[in-house]
Amino acid sequence: MNANEPHEQGTGGWSQFGSTPPAPGGFPRRDTQILGQPLPPPPPPRKPGFSSMGRKAIAGLALAATAIGGGVVGAVVANAFQPEPLASSATPSPVFKSASNQLTIAQVAAKVQPSVVMIQGQSGEGSGVVLSEDGLILTNNHVVEGASQGGGGQMTVKFNDGKTAKATVVGTDPATDLAVIRAEGVSGLTKATLGDSDIVKVGDPVLAIGSPLGLDGSVTAGIVSALDRTLTVGGEQRQQIPPGWGQEQQSQGSGTTTIGGAIQTDASINPGNSGGALVNAAGELIGINTAIASDAAGGGVGFAIPVNTAKQVSEQLISNGKVSHAFLGVSVTDATGDVPGALIRQVTDGSPAAKAGLQQGDLITRIGDKAVDGGDTVVGQVRGFKPGQQVKITYMRDGKTHDVAVTLEEKK
Repeated sequence: MNANEPHEQGTGGWSQFGSTPPAPGGFPRRDTQILGQPLPPPPPPRKPGFSSMGRKAIAGLALAATAIGGGVVGAVVANAFQPEPLASSATPSPVFKSASNQLTIAQVAAKVQPSVVMIQGQSGEGSGVVLSEDGLILTNNHVVEGASQGGGGQMTVKFNDGKTAKATVVGTDPATDLAVIRAEGVSGLTKATLGDSDIVKVGDPVLAIGSPLGLDGSVTAGIVSALDRTLTVGGEQRQQIPPGWGQEQQSQGSGTTTIGGAIQTDASINPGNSGGALVNAAGELIGINTAIASDAAGGGVGFAIPVNTAKQVSEQLISNGKVSHAFLGVSVTDATGDVPGALIRQVTDGSPAAKAGLQQGDLITRIGDKAVDGGDTVVGQVRGFKPGQQVKITYMRDGKTHDVAVTLEEKK
């Protein structure tokens, strides 16, 4: 596999979801994205997929990488676990704590909901997060994919107060599955408060806010389950139909993409949450909800793109309409021996890898401070770096471990 392209099919893949990588295909329009194949019970592993849904087909179907929620006006899922404290109550409400603030879940939800929107298009629905008072909105690429490809797709943004506005695409970045759109003719919007995803810890309490299954403004609570996951999204799909809809739609496929550094959460994320907010206990945005791993018709393990990555990408999209990505210059596959890592199959002539002395047959075991357990890790990590950044790569050659500093270049 190329370290700047999706993982090659073959050995390896996500250990937590099965050893067989997904078939090519991607971002289907009418079905939830499922990543990987389940292992035999007990119990069968969950398979990640985009948390999206098709609107006209069936509210609740994932729109192949189109995490769009909404459809039911005013439907808000209130968090019932921790109500607001009552002055007359002898026992105060449980507190949703963070180092920087102490708020109840209801207070955090009330703070963040005005900055989360529903995005409606011809091909599906999803969620988005307000970046500026004059209408810049951050979301997933797969949410706006149809409109960004010049197919005449129209988008409408629905705000927390029920108002709507037409929207246009500012820029998209399929490599990180992020996009920025602009709502037209708006002002005075409540923009999200950006947090720092680098200081997020496993066990931190979080809320996921978006428009799952057509229910705009929905709030779910959970914790950060894991950090620095590598996602390969796209490929084989499976129909997911909510009870009572009694209708099916065939999913469509395109390519896969690999996302590194993802935040894993057990906060319920369903088709329609994609592009929505994952926030900490202070109401600060720490991630953009992007994919789910589930064997059910909705929900399961959720994944979010870290806000630090989203900030870097969105700033470039707003300034230039495109994003510069780092280039290493190796094609890799998963190691098959006792030592986990990524085996270099080919080194591009004149590339940063070649200049640093990496060779075919070298086994990459670490990039920076991140252990490499397969080719996808290399892809995800490289995509998280900037052109011109120097990165230490640890590799094995002839049974000996070596370190080398590689200065990444811009991918042409």
